[in-house]
Amino acid sequence: MSDFSLDLRNAEEELDISAAEEGDFGGRVVLGTLDGTTPDEEWLAEIEGGNVLFLAIEGDLNELASGFARDVKENGGSLTHFRRFLVVGPPGVQVDTERL
Repeated sequence: MSDFSLDLRNAEEELDISAAEEGDFGGRVVLGTLDGTTPDEEWLAEIEGGNVLFLAIEGDLNELASGFARDVKENGGSLTHFRRFLVVGPPGVQVDTERL
């Protein structure tokens, strides 16, 4: 067997992480139910905090999201209705729907 030497002490310095930093998602994904029981301000606070909402829709989507959808869009966020869910992304996080 040959001698094999792997020095990982400086490996991090050698990695090109610029691409990862550019699209880095620093938030979290918040699962919830959009049924009118959670105040719109709470959903907006999550989005303003850089989090993605994945909400199960229980009722009329237009009525339930009317209190926060416009603010999300005006601030550069995204809203995507997928099946029985609403995916809400903060500014800089877009939902890729190309495979639908």
